[in-house]
Amino acid sequence: MPKNFTLSDFDFDLPTKLIAQHPVQKRSSSRLLDGTADVPVDRIFSELPTLLLPGDLMVFNDTQVMKARLFGEKQTGGQVELLIERVLGDGEVAAHMRCSKKPKPGSTLALDCAPGSQDRWNATLLGRWPDNQGTMFRFKLSNDAGDNPYTLMERHGHVPLPPYVTHTDSPEDAHRYQTVFAKYPGAVAAPTAALHFDEELLATIDAMGVWRTSITLHVGAGTFQPVKTENLTHHTMHREWYNVPAQAQQAIKDCKRRGGRIIAVGSTSMRTVESWAQTGQSTGDTQIFITPGFKFKAIDVLVTNFHLPKSSLMMLVSAFAGFDHIKTLYRHAIQEQYRFFSYGDAMLLMRRENSANGHNTRP
Repeated sequence: MPKNFTLSDFDFDLPTKLIAQHPVQKRSSSRLLDGTADVPVDRIFSELPTLLLPGDLMVFNDTQVMKARLFGEKQTGGQVELLIERVLGDGEVAAHMRCSKKPKPGSTLALDCAPGSQDRWNATLLGRWPDNQGTMFRFKLSNDAGDNPYTLMERHGHVPLPPYVTHTDSPEDAHRYQTVFAKYPGAVAAPTAALHFDEELLATIDAMGVWRTSITLHVGAGTFQPVKTENLTHHTMHREWYNVPAQAQQAIKDCKRRGGRIIAVGSTSMRTVESWAQTGQSTGDTQIFITPGFKFKAIDVLVTNFHLPKSSLMMLVSAFAGFDHIKTLYRHAIQEQYRFFSYGDAMLLMRRENSANGHNTRP
């Protein structure tokens, strides 16, 4: 009988010392746990090309992390912190807000500027988002020069490091918490599996006859939120905007036609491609929730980092590679002291058809 998984099934104990606080010196020198066979194999990420085949297609997420964390003060003088989740247009943004007491619509926040800057800018609270009961807030950002939100964030904002990274953002983070091929700003978290790729490694992959294509998914802050309902069917996934351009659609179809493998670089690439494959919708918001039993339509191989306990991403990798196999790999990773989470090491997984154990999808 298929197992009915609960939240507790995806919990595990992780020593705090294994949570990576900084990236390794060279992107591709991180470790790679090869989980494509029954027995895990310890590798270095730069060995990844030896595990690829000519004709394979790698799908990368070309989102760019915004400097989306902003600090300022209310008209009352109280401190406030904003995390911009989405740029809406016409100078408006949707944001999470942290302060002692929420200001009322119409209030204006004076936002901190970069050191040495004479710029003056502010955020006017317009209301809740995406509706009157929304958990986020809609602001209009403005300065004297009329710059757009992307420009203002890049000039004055801070890198929105994950909650488990304990240091404040630095020039190192501005460079390393960003992929080498980031193109479209809109994310508040990096597609971390892609952080291991440098130009040298990409050139090696290209020379092998392995194809590459790009999709976009603007990773939201919800990616760090643990699932809180023991009954997984009661969990509501956060929304994230994605786009599968025509070029990527054709590349995926061509790869399937020639018998190659579709390799998702990161869970964001997987969620994007599967959202498109499941619904036929090439752009929009996705709330896809992949748990054991999910019927994959596109992805054959997954490059991914190690994920948080009780997270939707633990459920995703278990659905893809098998619950028991993932448990084995994580035990091995902890025993061998792999580095975990965003700045941590990576894992390579193959889709296992026998991993089905009930499913829940919400494209």
